[in-house]
Amino acid sequence: METVSRHLVLHGSIIFLVALLFGAPYAKAIKRNAEAQVVNSWRVAHQSLTIGALVLFAAAALMTGLAVSQVMKWAIAVPLIISGYAFLVATPLAAITKDRGLQSGAQGLARVVYLGNIVGVAGSLLGSALLVIAALVSL
Repeated sequence: METVSRHLVLHGSIIFLVALLFGAPYAKAIKRNAEAQVVNSWRVAHQSLTIGALVLFAAAALMTGLAVSQVMKWAIAVPLIISGYAFLVATPLAAITKDRGLQSGAQGLARVVYLGNIVGVAGSLLGSALLVIAALVSL
């Protein structure tokens, strides 16, 4: 397995573990009849981070089949990894602060949620776009 794939697996494993652990506050929010927004935010943290980890695992598996340089492989992996950690911070913080992080003028921790979402989206889009390019080059 290539080094870039090993890094994707490592960081995907960390994010996956934390995503599974977020099932506990999700269940707790359901049991205590928390506000719908809080329950939904914990569900998003639990489920979307699990999906994000699976994306990192899938990218790791694809790396050896791509006919591109190591630089391009790292250019795909790094933004995907950064995106995963940005969402790892933003999604549980959204549940804790009861803020969705959709407004740029937010203050305090709500601003961290917003910035985490922005970095997460940007990293996902960049990594995905580069993966499409690598796939096309590899045809």
